[in-house]
Amino acid sequence: MTACTTAADQPAPAKPAQPLRVATYNTSLYSDDAGGLIAELQGDSVHARKIAAVLQQVRPDLVLLNEFDYDADERAADLFQQRYLQVAQPGGGEPLTYPYRYLAPVNTGVPSGLDLDGNGDVGGEGRSRGNDAWGYGLHPGQYGMLVLSRYPIDARQVRSFRLLRWSTMPGAVQPLDPATGKPWYSPQVWAQLRLSSKSHWDVPVLTPAATVHFLVSHPTPPVFDGPEDRNGLRNADEIRLWREYISAGEKPWLCDDQGHCGGLAADARFIIAGDLNNDPIDGDGHHDAILALLEHPRVMRQPTPRSAGGAETARRYASQGIVHRGAPQHVTGDFGPQSGAMRLDYVLPSTGFGLLGNGVFWPASDDPRAAIADGSDHHLVWVDLQP
Repeated sequence: MTACTTAADQPAPAKPAQPLRVATYNTSLYSDDAGGLIAELQGDSVHARKIAAVLQQVRPDLVLLNEFDYDADERAADLFQQRYLQVAQPGGGEPLTYPYRYLAPVNTGVPSGLDLDGNGDVGGEGRSRGNDAWGYGLHPGQYGMLVLSRYPIDARQVRSFRLLRWSTMPGAVQPLDPATGKPWYSPQVWAQLRLSSKSHWDVPVLTPAATVHFLVSHPTPPVFDGPEDRNGLRNADEIRLWREYISAGEKPWLCDDQGHCGGLAADARFIIAGDLNNDPIDGDGHHDAILALLEHPRVMRQPTPRSAGGAETARRYASQGIVHRGAPQHVTGDFGPQSGAMRLDYVLPSTGFGLLGNGVFWPASDDPRAAIADGSDHHLVWVDLQP
């Protein structure tokens, strides 16, 4: 006798996992003075209100903020959360709370004790002091990073590569002095120079569907150097670090700040995010570095995020003679009359996610939301994913 089943006997279909919105935003929330960002946020910062308003509009579940000055007491992060994100901002949306955050020291502004810019002096004042820091900065923590999340962060499993030496990377291209053909850095400096200009973090986030490794960084701009191209080459290898990290094979040289070596597990879900300071087509960077990351077999293929405001800005520059080859709607920042608009900011999920949508928060000039979109020269990039 064959048993009969009814619809009531069938197990209920599993609910699809809740979509995940992930973003990166270079906020320009930094100061040239130690403690300057804290002082700004203690007042009534129009700048911070605009950044908060954008975040309230987009409401990412997980976001990297680049150029957010680091302080060990997390005072700036507390102030930004309590006085700006948790207060409804003009042009923004409802108050926004992130229960979880991650921040840590960065290389910017930390004295190296070495002559990194080749001017014959160590340290000094102003830009000379900044040039001899492990990453350019006028005080430790300038241009730091801050991760905000709706979901728990497994802080004990975070991996930081702030101390990784550039020379340990296989195939690292040492800058050369074109006048002599000799290495720009002395052997003593090259042996000690750190690769990351800020830091590289693998931040595991415990989303309801799975652990997601948020791979965040902010490579140095490939400019502000000379014909030796030391910043351009460093930018390319800072980007390459993530390519190495997600690639198969033994990586005995790829050791984090806790001494654990090797790359990311082959079955791990990840999202690479940050202001990578490299446009795939335009600008001064080594474009092969970002293209190789975009085309990595573990990185999801997705339509390039776009915006109406970016297209409008890029076309305006083109009418003024700054003509770029990249699609105008793909740019993520406005870098002034010397550079124009370019695509420098990225959110790159791994394969295995479902793509629901993406974009750049850059409204057209006739959109009322444009009033909050000029808090930084960069614009927020977001991706909606089905885990």
